[in-house]
Amino acid sequence: MATPQDVLPARSTVRPAVEPPDAEARIVARRRPGQWAAAALALLLAAMAVDSVVRNKAFQWGLVADWFTARSVLDGLTLTLWLTAVTLALGFVFGTVLAVMRLSTNPVLRTLSWGYIWVFRSTPPLVQLLFFFNIGALYPTLGLGIPFGPEFVTVKTVNLMGPTLTAVIGLTLLESAYAAEVIRGGILSVDRGQLEAAAALGLGRWRVLRRIVVPQAMRAIVPTAGNMLIGALKGTSIVSVLAVSDLLYSVQLVYLQSYQVIPMLMVATLWYLVVTTLLSIGQYYVERHFARGATRDGLPPTPLQRARTAFAKVVRA
Repeated sequence: MATPQDVLPARSTVRPAVEPPDAEARIVARRRPGQWAAAALALLLAAMAVDSVVRNKAFQWGLVADWFTARSVLDGLTLTLWLTAVTLALGFVFGTVLAVMRLSTNPVLRTLSWGYIWVFRSTPPLVQLLFFFNIGALYPTLGLGIPFGPEFVTVKTVNLMGPTLTAVIGLTLLESAYAAEVIRGGILSVDRGQLEAAAALGLGRWRVLRRIVVPQAMRAIVPTAGNMLIGALKGTSIVSVLAVSDLLYSVQLVYLQSYQVIPMLMVATLWYLVVTTLLSIGQYYVERHFARGATRDGLPPTPLQRARTAFAKVVRA
């Protein structure tokens, strides 16, 4: 005779399936009170620093506003921008030549390029400028003629090398040394397999350089080149030791007569902040241009696009 245990089915040990979560359930981020406390403290310290600058009467903000758009200051700013553009443009032209020499299979060209870069990256920019400014003590005259032979045209170095030309030559030679390494690094960042594939397709060297090497190398060159541009803008301030009327020298002439040192230095500081900010914005969009197609997900939205999206959400709400 069957017992109740034999008739009744055995108790299942399998747990019932978990019910699917509610569709309206939300994932709540983990709370991090420490980070919020640190952010609040940092915001408080930043507000205190800004308040101490704005309310400090020693800055003489009224005088800063009066001199901010003065003719002498704007002339100095114009010369600073001109020096930056000329020296960086010439620096990248000569830097490209140096980079090609450094990547050459010729040991002589590689050695000469390496030696140039080594010398100009190893000495301070101010020392280089002072050296070129006093080059007349070493070479009183400069001539053009046959090497190791007679000279057809000679000119006194003092009459040829003025302060502005000395600044252009000194900064150009310095920037070309840094630009050579930037360009060389960008070229080396391109995968060799792509060059081999282009050669297998029978593409010409110029077309490979223009369509394959340069677009990919620019992704590595542009960020560093942007930093070089901003550094060159600020680095032009050292030409004030040569009495070149750049932005810093222009404000120095004013405060040496009026003894208003802090306000005039703030004028120069604010102009440097304005120009570097504009250059940083331009660098951001140039980087986005050359970064197209680098990722499958596309480029992240720009700050302006994010602001428009946030504004649209507020309007819809």
